[in-house]
Amino acid sequence: MPFLLLIEDDDAIRTGLELALTRQGHRVAAAASGEDGLRLFKEQRPDLIVLDVMLPGIDGFEVCRRIRRTDQLPIILLTARSDDIDVVVGLESGADDYVVKPVQPRVLDARIRAVLRRGERENSDSSAFGSLVIDRSAMTVTKDGQDLQLTPTELRLLLELSRRPGQALSRQQLLRLVWEHDYLGDSRLVDACVQRLRAKVEDVPSAPTLIRTVRGVGYRLDPPS
Repeated sequence: MPFLLLIEDDDAIRTGLELALTRQGHRVAAAASGEDGLRLFKEQRPDLIVLDVMLPGIDGFEVCRRIRRTDQLPIILLTARSDDIDVVVGLESGADDYVVKPVQPRVLDARIRAVLRRGERENSDSSAFGSLVIDRSAMTVTKDGQDLQLTPTELRLLLELSRRPGQALSRQQLLRLVWEHDYLGDSRLVDACVQRLRAKVEDVPSAPTLIRTVRGVGYRLDPPS
């Protein structure tokens, strides 16, 4: 049974989502502020965090950044605004996905389960791209022999690209494969995740040699030349 931490300052929304997610089969701990959320995160070690952006005191962006300094567990942002700047800042802070309020509990549950599935083990072998080694059976990635700390979403994105080396995948293809979004989804999810992944796997993230941008299409993974 997945253990979720819900950080939401609105009493009605927090209580409603806590009840609904419990009915969907999750264990839920809830916090009403960023400070309390960070404390519960350290004490209880959830499997996933549902994090409101507009929190009193420490906002959701800062909570996300602080968690990412030490942990790669999945984070879904819950926001009342879909402005470009809010979405981009949230994704660049390290969130795996975001949902705009008001949200149907069944929709949020589906997003939660999709994110959690990204961390499941696969039966396959390993592949190497220069000093980058992807072990699919262990679900680990190393570079120059050092383990890389990837979020489940970053790992899934790298796995999907590595299955088709040299092949360009569109942003919409990646949304379906990684985020399981079957609709015309938000390509900012893909772009922000690629940016974070490059920061971890590339020698020079601003001049990538592994994860290449294919202009007008999307991205591909190339072995080093």
